[in-house]
Amino acid sequence: MTYQGREYVVRRKDLLYPELSFKINGVLIEVFKQLGGGHRESYYQKGVAAGLTKEALKFEEQYYVPLKCFDSMVGKYYLDFLIDDKIVLELKRGQFVSAQVIAQTKQYLVALNLKLAIVACFTHSGVVIKRVINEY
Repeated sequence: MTYQGREYVVRRKDLLYPELSFKINGVLIEVFKQLGGGHRESYYQKGVAAGLTKEALKFEEQYYVPLKCFDSMVGKYYLDFLIDDKIVLELKRGQFVSAQVIAQTKQYLVALNLKLAIVACFTHSGVVIKRVINEY
């Protein structure tokens, strides 16, 4: 696997979408390198969209997900990004990724019947990246 001219080897065989995840993580890290910490979440979202476009990754921003019960619409979600119809990417800012954010992200995965989400929390000192797996 190659990213920005560097060659990397995936050692674990149990990872979901390792190459795509690696590219997404690279974009997140590069956005932090260029912007630094302390900005609004919307600025990071614009930076990530630019980075995903630069990497030629297929994505939809502010992806609409209806929530249904007994064929009736009971709610809706808007995801920050749906990448390659496989990975949900949620962006946050602050010092850590809360359990509430992880739980909500799992609900997104269930609603879309997807297996993997990445939550990126932009802090003052870096970006914290968490993988969230739908085990159902």
